[in-house]
Amino acid sequence: MRVGILSYPMLFQREGGLQVQVRETVCALNHLDAAMSAELVDPARQKLADYDLIHVFSAFNGNFRVVESAVELGVPVVLSPLVSPTWNRNAGFRARVADRLAGRICSYNLQTSYAQTKRALQLADLVIALGEAEREAIISGFLTERAKIRVFPNGISRQFFTAKAELFRHRTGIVGPFVLTVGTVSSYKNQLGLAQALEGCELPLVMIGPVARDDHEYLQTVLQSPWVRWLGALDHEDPLLASAFAAAAVVALPSQGEIFPLSVLEAMAAGTPVVMTQDSALQLEGADFMLRKVAWNDKLAQRDAIISLASRPPERAVVQAMVEQFTWQRVAGQVAACYRELVPAHAV
Repeated sequence: MRVGILSYPMLFQREGGLQVQVRETVCALNHLDAAMSAELVDPARQKLADYDLIHVFSAFNGNFRVVESAVELGVPVVLSPLVSPTWNRNAGFRARVADRLAGRICSYNLQTSYAQTKRALQLADLVIALGEAEREAIISGFLTERAKIRVFPNGISRQFFTAKAELFRHRTGIVGPFVLTVGTVSSYKNQLGLAQALEGCELPLVMIGPVARDDHEYLQTVLQSPWVRWLGALDHEDPLLASAFAAAAVVALPSQGEIFPLSVLEAMAAGTPVVMTQDSALQLEGADFMLRKVAWNDKLAQRDAIISLASRPPERAVVQAMVEQFTWQRVAGQVAACYRELVPAHAV
């Protein structure tokens, strides 16, 4: 079976969770079964019709056109939409009203991103959500049939389970407890709010992640805090990144919303507790002792949760055990089963 993997054209011009998800999924699929070949498609050079199945990652950034083209060619489509869990019935209703109004004003020459996402979800043969919260958002916000949705969480690369703190401490000179946040530096990720929440609690904040040109001023505002240090961007495979997760007292992700954040899973794989936004599809039963969810704009709740976990940290081995089932091999097996389910149906 030949599987084509696509997303939006500029995907690999930056680094983030989606890039890791795509790369790791492709790699794991190709190690799973000799009869299956998964590859990234270059639509400028390769034809969708040459593949047995197309898997599209992200329903945004014009990707609905890829889904449309594959469907027109009779190629089955799997869609991993990455829909924010903040979408609900009311949000979907408002978006549909706005879409109709925009259409009338522009004589239906304008299509909203909501309408494009909804069309991609409707046309796809099968939709893969990263968690129950994302599945409910897809159903309630975009009126997608429940029966066509599967839930498969992301995996975790093995280097995070074996990471040690010594490399990070040796390279940076940071020897005491600190709070770590990993991700693109921006107001959406809310590093400034986190720095303000930590003011005066004697826990330095270390930031790792890229910054866009338009956000350099935001970065400089965050760095005005004397207890904040920015290490720049690190490749996902860089041992220093995994070591940073292991060295931190607490990892914090107070962004305005996350779907299924890999950095949270990677932190726990390294044995480190996490404080994160409550607007996320990530759900772990019985994980309250090492995973606290708070509102992204509630600085007091963030501060209290971080101090609580830093002062009474759970055993690292126990934290790691909570996420040991999240492997890319397991994800690949689940996804491949969906592929096999679809291809014979379209071959009839």
